[in-house]
Amino acid sequence: MDSLTVAQARRIALAATGFADPRPAGVIDARHLRRVLERVALFQIDSVNVLQRAHYLPLYSRLGPYPTTLLDRAAYGPVRRTGGVELDPLRFSGRLFEYWGHVASYLPIELHPLLRWRMHDQHPWPAINRIGREQPKLMSWIRDELAANGPMTAAELESDVPRRTGEWGWNWSDVKILLEWLFWRGEVLVSRRNAGFARLYALPEFVLPPKVLDAPRPDDAAAMRALLGLSARSLGVANEIELRDYFRLPVAGFRTAFRELVDAGELRPVEIDGLRGTSYLHRDVKLPRRVSTATLVSPFDPIVWHRNRTERFFEFNYRIEIYVPAPKRIYGYYVLPFLLDDRLVARVDLKADRRNGVLEVPAAYVEPGAPGHTAEALATELRRFAGWLGLTRVDAPTKGNLASKLRGALRDDAATPTAAHAEIAPSDAEDGDGAPVDGPVAPAPRGTRRRPTALAPL
Repeated sequence: MDSLTVAQARRIALAATGFADPRPAGVIDARHLRRVLERVALFQIDSVNVLQRAHYLPLYSRLGPYPTTLLDRAAYGPVRRTGGVELDPLRFSGRLFEYWGHVASYLPIELHPLLRWRMHDQHPWPAINRIGREQPKLMSWIRDELAANGPMTAAELESDVPRRTGEWGWNWSDVKILLEWLFWRGEVLVSRRNAGFARLYALPEFVLPPKVLDAPRPDDAAAMRALLGLSARSLGVANEIELRDYFRLPVAGFRTAFRELVDAGELRPVEIDGLRGTSYLHRDVKLPRRVSTATLVSPFDPIVWHRNRTERFFEFNYRIEIYVPAPKRIYGYYVLPFLLDDRLVARVDLKADRRNGVLEVPAAYVEPGAPGHTAEALATELRRFAGWLGLTRVDAPTKGNLASKLRGALRDDAATPTAAHAEIAPSDAEDGDGAPVDGPVAPAPRGTRRRPTALAPL
């Protein structure tokens, strides 16, 4: 059996999910979204908006500041009813739809046929299955309303539900439950989100091109193999639990597909020095000689989805503390890891005060063994991130073992004007007026090219 060092496994994982790819030097467009999508295969959706909704962050972490309308158009742009959408699960057109992937996710439309086994399966919540069986009239009414009126929110549908009068009429919660049931089954999809991030439901023909809807359903075994292959490509190297978790595949279907991909040589068993158990390497992955990046990472980025894997590969113990009572939080409410080259070297608690144009940094913590320039690199990244969010100041942290150094680095960084800078607001313990606002990152001139990271086959 082949073996890898932990550092090699870490670089393979980062390269597989797109962190070794060079950032665009010019205008960021749909081509770059497709490049990232072919690395990660989906974007997890999350509604928490204390900083930026999580599905926008994986593109930022790999491309740098980009217009979020790029993702919005990919997910909710007009349906192309003619023309060729090639349903190749390894090549994505860049069009997305909402469905259950890892969890609620933006997925390439090319994966819709591969997920029809899930649409024909039972919902994991028994109450939804029960209401779906008990309320066929209400389901028909919902379909008729969407056909007649076009996209509607759950609240709009609820307002039209007749009151209970004998056998006709249902309570409002039943409408929401049945919408979730119909969504799970692919009988309704999401046309767009409103300003409050509520779904506007629509019939599938309002959302997907005919070529996708008319594509035949592959047999379940073929769909499992294809999804597992995508998981393995996106992870690079992972154990069985992590491979299955990427698309939340059912145990029986996963085990069959897993054995078949191992037998076919698409998955190669490897040992990772110092770690227990067998991992599996996708045959197409590359081992980069180095990874050069400096970026904040979403709590819902694929690179940190599986916390045990994050700890094994990065020696980084990471837990989301959103639902932890404030007195019991260790690091903060919405904490993002900071990736510097091939290591997670720090974490920062962040909040966007949009009314006052401030990126608040309540706390910052450095990991053991982090390089000496971590604070300076993080300061530069925080200013770049603030500019992307349209914020004009960065509040220096007052808590954490990196707070003091980061305050100094933010102050020093403010004195060096760059297009990525936002103004720095000193902490209460410091004086200073900060630097003038220079605005968001300006794209490099067209034709400017960056040397890509060298990749070596295993």
